[in-house]
Amino acid sequence: MSEPRRPRIGITSFATPGGSGIVATELGLHLAARGYEIHFISSSLPARLSPFTPNVIFHEVETSSYPPFPHAPYSLALATKMTEVARFHELDILHVHYAIPHAASAFLAKEMIAPRPLATITTLHGTDITLVGREPSFFPLTRFVIERSDAVTAVSAFLERETMDTFQVRQPVRVIPNFVDTKRFKPRPDLRASNPLAPNGERLLIHASNLRPVKNVDRVVTVFAQVRQQIPCKLVVVGDGPDRGPAQRLGQRLGVEEDMVFLGNQESVEELIAMADVMLLPSEHESFGLVALEAMSCGTPVVASNRGGLPELLEHGETGFLHSPTDVDVQADSVLSLLRDDALHARVGQRAREVAVERYCVRCVITQYMELYDEVLARVRGESTAALGPDAANASG
Repeated sequence: MSEPRRPRIGITSFATPGGSGIVATELGLHLAARGYEIHFISSSLPARLSPFTPNVIFHEVETSSYPPFPHAPYSLALATKMTEVARFHELDILHVHYAIPHAASAFLAKEMIAPRPLATITTLHGTDITLVGREPSFFPLTRFVIERSDAVTAVSAFLERETMDTFQVRQPVRVIPNFVDTKRFKPRPDLRASNPLAPNGERLLIHASNLRPVKNVDRVVTVFAQVRQQIPCKLVVVGDGPDRGPAQRLGQRLGVEEDMVFLGNQESVEELIAMADVMLLPSEHESFGLVALEAMSCGTPVVASNRGGLPELLEHGETGFLHSPTDVDVQADSVLSLLRDDALHARVGQRAREVAVERYCVRCVITQYMELYDEVLARVRGESTAALGPDAANASG
């Protein structure tokens, strides 16, 4: 007897190179490698998605401007595209990342395709709950789409608690953490030994984010300036956003601009992270902190904020250092300790790598999603058969 086919899954996320989009893309690619048929439905080609990948199809959402509309109605166009793809390709699941607007569009698609069963799964990533979802204009909708999803996951226990406390939903929220490809993100002592970004033997600090206010890029620059006063070092900043200009100007005022390199968005960051000596992540808020996990996998020690989900990922003094995001002096002290004590640097980096491999590897996390898909499909198909009556039940048997 042949094995049952793998589910056909539609995945929607933001196409920008942020944590939620990267996780969604990597999830789809690893599922495709396991035989799932994956359909990415988005406004543009998602970050880290290469064309011509086996078992992967990309569907672009096109929006049209119409004079009475103040903005192009993307969420409605997305719902229409989801419906088209689900019908033509006979999707089993729509897995959306970030509640608003994606879960709302998935709900509409499920309603439009009824009575054909289509499971909807929503993965919460952070600001969809802690920021956007709390806006009065979005709060009722966010609660509604969480309740009406067939399953909801959150990337950390912190975010699960925030969701339950803020929205008081009856829908259970399952914690499935982010993951990292430990074969790609791995220690590279050869890169540290011949670092093109620090050609004169300087130590290298790195920060990677969307450079928005919540990331506290100004504090990254301030910590770097303090460290540079005592140890020759350079700072590389990966990513782009509204705080890039202010951070560059702060570097000029502090007299460190010549040792700062802003690279903008990068398709591949594993070598950059692996060649760095320390990752700085003093965010005001991180629901998980994917870039911290990528640094851990590379054996690059992380000095990070003690807010949000980061304390679940990092153990202070063992796999990294956690401090108040406002205390730049103590952050600088931790960086200096790591740079001055080779044994400490090696121990923290090695233990961080071990935790990444043991708890957050691709296999560790992807299997949790695969189990969730099977559970949800069994439930949704059973509910659909029951709703159609005994004739449908007999036919399905």
